[in-house]
Amino acid sequence: MTLKQISRRGVLLGATAMATLAACKQSPTAQADVTPVSETTAAAESAAWMDGTAMAAAIASGQTTSLEQVNAAIARAQSVNGQINAIATEIYETARAEAGHTSAGPFQGVPTFIKDLHDWKGAPTMYGSRAFKGHIAEKDSPLPAKWRAEGVVVLGKSTSPEMGLMASTEPLVTGETRNPWDTTRIVGGSSGGAAALVAARVVPFAHASDGGGSIRIPASTCGVFGLKPSRGQLPAQGESSAPLEISVQHAVTISVRDSINLFRDTQTNDGTFAPLAANLQPLKRRLKIGFTTDAPAGTPVAPETKAALDDVAALCGKLGHEIVAYKPTYSGQEFVDKFLLYWAAGAAEFAQQASAYTGKPVGPDIVEPWTLGLTQMFMGRKDEMEETVKWLKGFEAVYNADLADQGIDLLLTPTTGSPAVKLGEQAPTVAFDTLYERVITFAAFTAPMNVSGAASMSVPLSWSPAGLPIGSMFSGKSGDDQLLFELALELEAARPWADKLPGTVAL
Repeated sequence: MTLKQISRRGVLLGATAMATLAACKQSPTAQADVTPVSETTAAAESAAWMDGTAMAAAIASGQTTSLEQVNAAIARAQSVNGQINAIATEIYETARAEAGHTSAGPFQGVPTFIKDLHDWKGAPTMYGSRAFKGHIAEKDSPLPAKWRAEGVVVLGKSTSPEMGLMASTEPLVTGETRNPWDTTRIVGGSSGGAAALVAARVVPFAHASDGGGSIRIPASTCGVFGLKPSRGQLPAQGESSAPLEISVQHAVTISVRDSINLFRDTQTNDGTFAPLAANLQPLKRRLKIGFTTDAPAGTPVAPETKAALDDVAALCGKLGHEIVAYKPTYSGQEFVDKFLLYWAAGAAEFAQQASAYTGKPVGPDIVEPWTLGLTQMFMGRKDEMEETVKWLKGFEAVYNADLADQGIDLLLTPTTGSPAVKLGEQAPTVAFDTLYERVITFAAFTAPMNVSGAASMSVPLSWSPAGLPIGSMFSGKSGDDQLLFELALELEAARPWADKLPGTVAL
């Protein structure tokens, strides 16, 4: 069986379909549409670090070359990866050969990494799993194909938990990825390697995906910016038999403008959503923001997280936004139960695909204990799937009505239930029932926006007394991506974060 035959459901923390299609083509966005330098990023550019937008401009003007930037990024990777273990595969010699010879897009010559759940032609894709070790991609996944058209130079693949099934990046195939702010802590998942590499300033941005929090969770734990696009705004993985597609792709970045410019040039523009406006500016109109630090399912939230979010709510109030209390009308416990059953169905499908690919029966020698536990959970409850899918399909209307009935423009909540926890607490080998409770406590806030298809972002506005990042999650409805970007530009100007560096940093 080849990987061309593999397809699967979208699932919780950023897992994506395994089927691959021919590369999607898109002409590069004109440079006139690129969001310009802001006051907040100018400070970063005066230091040793440049964001991707500034780096591309410097390459285009001849101030530097792609090869110089690629070699510098490789040197940074080599200096810190022994501490953070965020790289699944290196393709440095290929990157050096391609530097200066990439497509003439808006990010021509800028080095980056692609998440290991997604294909980059000629590079290994292991899906964070021992079962697929040694697999070489025959073509790009659709969104990476658009990144190729943007002119990026890919240095390799960033680490991910097995098939993106966890909120921590500790796969058995590559080992634990460690947080640049505290190497005894997790980076989150499933785009954990991507967020760690960006936080450590190895590259200015990195490819990421989000099926239940996998952009936003590691963005929060690593102190970087991460927007989960609305469903359908950017290319999906490819063909899918999923009854409800919950996984999307984009990036983790330091600067907001990098996220904007990457989004704009890869936007689907099929008429479902308006194209992202050129030259976005900080938000001018004032918003009514619904605020809570209570987890939907009633799981505990760390005191330092509550305190940080109270401070961010106060900041938004000082900026003139109206902050009101928010309480969802739906049952958080019911949502978690049905969502994780859907998630388990995806894990079971992946386990069967791993079995078919290896020729071995499903068991602990080809899939991790967490994946196996989810598979067993699904097998014991598969008669509930029809009703579960129906309930989840109806959730977008419930979520939207919550905001409309309360007159709320956006929601403000924590991204995670706590700052990054210790390595090992969410390892795939932890006893299933224990790990299940830990996952739903840590990843307590993010999944509703995947099921509803809503735009959502984690913004690095706070750090704990122990120096760990705490993300603030702002969420709207489907199509609110531009609104979130404009708010992010306002917040970036009000409380800049680019100059905050972790102890493990490549500069």
